[in-house]
Amino acid sequence: MNKRSLFVLLSLIVTASMILSACGTPATEAPVVEEPVATEAPVEEPTAEPTEEMPAIGSPEHPIKVLFVPSVDANVIVTGGEVMAAALNEATGLTFEVVVPTSYAATIEEMCASPADTMAFIPAFGYVLANDLCGVDVAFKAVRRGWGVYWTMIVVARDSDIQSIEDLDGKKFAFPDAGSTSGYLVPSVMLKEAGVTPSEELEAGGHPQAVRAVYTGEADFAAAFYSPYAAPEGGTKWDLGMDPEVPVDVNSCALNEDASQLLCEGYRVLDARANIREEFPDVVSKVRILMLSPDIPNDTMSFGPEFPAELRTQIQDALLAFAATEAWGTSLGSEDFYGWSGMQPATDAEYDFIRKLVVESGTTIESLR
Repeated sequence: MNKRSLFVLLSLIVTASMILSACGTPATEAPVVEEPVATEAPVEEPTAEPTEEMPAIGSPEHPIKVLFVPSVDANVIVTGGEVMAAALNEATGLTFEVVVPTSYAATIEEMCASPADTMAFIPAFGYVLANDLCGVDVAFKAVRRGWGVYWTMIVVARDSDIQSIEDLDGKKFAFPDAGSTSGYLVPSVMLKEAGVTPSEELEAGGHPQAVRAVYTGEADFAAAFYSPYAAPEGGTKWDLGMDPEVPVDVNSCALNEDASQLLCEGYRVLDARANIREEFPDVVSKVRILMLSPDIPNDTMSFGPEFPAELRTQIQDALLAFAATEAWGTSLGSEDFYGWSGMQPATDAEYDFIRKLVVESGTTIESLR
């Protein structure tokens, strides 16, 4: 075989091999395996935890809070308040907790925060703010020695040359608390109407403390509550329009034997000056009354807006019965406490005069904080 023939033969072999390769079994795609669809595990509904029933209002586990504004010594309030709480417990079977908040504003806020289990002894100003804020409802007003009203007294040092309200302009003013009716709201309106602007204001922390500020010279004048003096048998009883000072020589004023009273020739001083009698027995001869305000509706006994009606009725009846006992005189009836000689039913409308003053003064609960 020559070279040419050999070349042709090899070419044919290569060509045949290529054709056979092209005609082989076609490749098949690997089968697609579908991923199993994930299914969510069934969600079990949570089993509701059994809820414990709330203790009944007035039970030992849920006592009724009795709030007292800190207008006088807190220790006196707590001691006298516990006497009242014990009497109410005996009469109703309910449990009471005596609470003295740090301020008038704190008292209002506590009533609104606990609307179903609070009752409070609050002045007219505080009541109006609490009623407007959350619907606190008045039940009783105080009676003090036959009076259903009381007054602000503005006091100055007896040797001061201040003779009129206009003379207070530019002087330092001490007041009990910004939430006090007689100690701040009413005198603030009086000063504003007279065009008087104090040079400085001192929040003293209570009516006795405001009077003390004048006695010690820390303030030029102060506002505090005024209750008329008690006259001895055959003496001159105070009435509207009369001089608010005792009608005898003020230098005669002194403590009685057990220091429980401040007497001036038999006339008993009952205004805020008497609350510092043990510390300053000569307070009447050193601090004089410059003037009195118009009539102010007396302090209130009020309930939270959601207080249960049935419990409220029980408590009101028990309070009226307690007011007729001797123990009342060691509690709310004590002159060192609130000096309530009794209570009368009250309505919200009786405090519209105070509402007017609140509007005029622009005072809100926020401004008292």
